[in-house]
This record gives sequence, structure tokens and C-alpha cells, in this order.
Amino acid sequence: MKSRHLVFSQFGVPGTVLKPEAFTLPPLKRGEVLLEIQASPINPADLNFIEGTYGVKPELPATPGMECVATVLESQSKLFSPGDSVMPISRIGGWADHAVTHGQNLIRIPTGTDPLQAAMLRVNPATALLLLTHFESLQAGDWVALNAANSGVGQCTIQLAKHMGIRTLCFLRNPSLAHDLKKLGATEVFEDSPTGYSEALELLGKDRAKLAFNAVGGDSALRIMKLLGPGGTHITYGAMAKKPLTVPNGLLIFQDLRVRGLWVTQWIRNSDSSTLTEAYAMLAELIRSGKLAQKVDSTFDLSDFSEALTRLEQRDRAGKVLFHKK
Repeated sequence: MKSRHLVFSQFGVPGTVLKPEAFTLPPLKRGEVLLEIQASPINPADLNFIEGTYGVKPELPATPGMECVATVLESQSKLFSPGDSVMPISRIGGWADHAVTHGQNLIRIPTGTDPLQAAMLRVNPATALLLLTHFESLQAGDWVALNAANSGVGQCTIQLAKHMGIRTLCFLRNPSLAHDLKKLGATEVFEDSPTGYSEALELLGKDRAKLAFNAVGGDSALRIMKLLGPGGTHITYGAMAKKPLTVPNGLLIFQDLRVRGLWVTQWIRNSDSSTLTEAYAMLAELIRSGKLAQKVDSTFDLSDFSEALTRLEQRDRAGKVLFHKK
């Protein structure tokens, strides 16, 4: 069977090294499943993957697309049947029309789930869930602080925290977006600046956050760290500012703060199938019921990948850009 995918044979600027290519799908082996890919987002990690700056480097040539949702066309697995909607757990190269993977690499998506939202399930919602549950046993009414609050992970964190009764101190560079975050369920929204930090500190009073979620680095990371109470945990899962995290000695000595990191890919690798199935089933149900969603800016066919990459850079972009089979 013939299909097509986007490939790169050397690391570099995505718009330069990425090329469309036809390929022949291999016959299915026992336990394998043939997938028709319905949608796959363009994530920052995908661009880093192509540039060769991601945490792991693939063998070349390679097909990007760390997330996708697909429909089963043929199955040699007892776990799945044609017509099932599924999400791969590990990367299969989602920027393609079709792919073959083992049935054990798939999680079933509930019927009626928006395919665009399902395509974005693997990374951001799971990261948000881990931030809220993996490091501390939060109780309803506890505070958490986060920068990059309008990012995909930030939006998911706000919605999950609201669902759990957790209060959020949200910091973002563009204060005009505060109303949008409030509609998602953010408790309080501040500009990511010294002034915003002072306002948050005044609001908290003697209370303090139990967790701080950092996707920026530099001064922004330090500000949310200072909002933590004794024994609080500061978790870095991104570095958008590309500046190091500097931790004052006093916060470690006198506040006994914990400084941790999170990479959802590592969690997936280290978790057993039942843990992954339970977590993603819960998140998928929240998506299906409309309680968890990520903003979608636009969708493109694979053949229009140059336009899709250009759209990523537009200042008026509001949400994710995805490849989507109409």
C-alpha cells in the first residue's frame, strides 16, 4: 500500500530540510495495526526534533509528529478492530497519512471525541496532570503558581486544577489575555513581571503556593519560586526564555524548597501499560465531555506543510496548528 509522509534527512531549519515523500507500507506482522492518521499537531518539540536540539535524536531519515490520533484500518492485534479510534503512546511519525505500529503501543479513544483534541492528548494534558498529581498531594483550595499560563500546558493545567478544586496563580507576558484564562477557570491572573509578582504576593498574604510550574526559566522562574511556602516544590518542564534557573541559597536552606524537572516522554517510558491507560482514559473522557480543551488556530493538509510552518510564526496565531485529514 502506498502512502505519503513528511521526512527530513538532515537536521536543520524545518522549512528547509522537511520534504514530502511517498512510501510503501510494510505488510502487517502479528500484533500490528495499520493506521490512517486523522490529525497531528505541530509542537515546539517537533521543531526541535527536526533541528536536532531535542532531548533525543532520531536515526535519519525520520518523520516528525510526536502526537497524533488515528483510525484503525487493518489489525493483526486482538486488542483493536477496524474503525477504532486510537492514540499512539510512543512516537510513530504522525506527520503522515498512514503508519504501522504494534497494538500494545495504542490507547483507544472514546467514541465521539473531537479528533483535533484527541490528537493533542499525549503531551500537554498528560504534562498538566503530572504537574498537579505527581509531586504533591494537593487538597481542594491549595494554591499553585505557573508561568507561561497561556501555553498549551498552562491552559490544560488551569482546566484540570479547576476540576480538582485547586486555585491557580497564573502569570503571562500579555495581560490582555487574562480574560481568556479566567474563562478557562484561572483563579488569579498577573503579568509576568516584578509588578505582577508583587500583586500576587500581596493577594496571598500569609498563604503560599505548594507547587510552582516553570516553562520559562530566568527571572520568571525565580519569581514563582518565591511564591512557594516552606517545603514547596518548583518543577521545570520547559525553558522558553532559554535562560538558566538560578536558585538562591536562602530558599533552599531556610525554605527547604524542592527543585524538580519533568519530561512527559520519560514518564511514558517508565510507566506500565495500566498506569498509562488509566491516566489517558481519564483525560480523554474529560476532553470528550468538554471539560478539557486546547485552542486550535488552524489546520492544514500535509501537502501544505510550508504554509503550516509559516502560520506558526504569525503574531496573530491563537492556538495550535495541526495537520488534519479532511
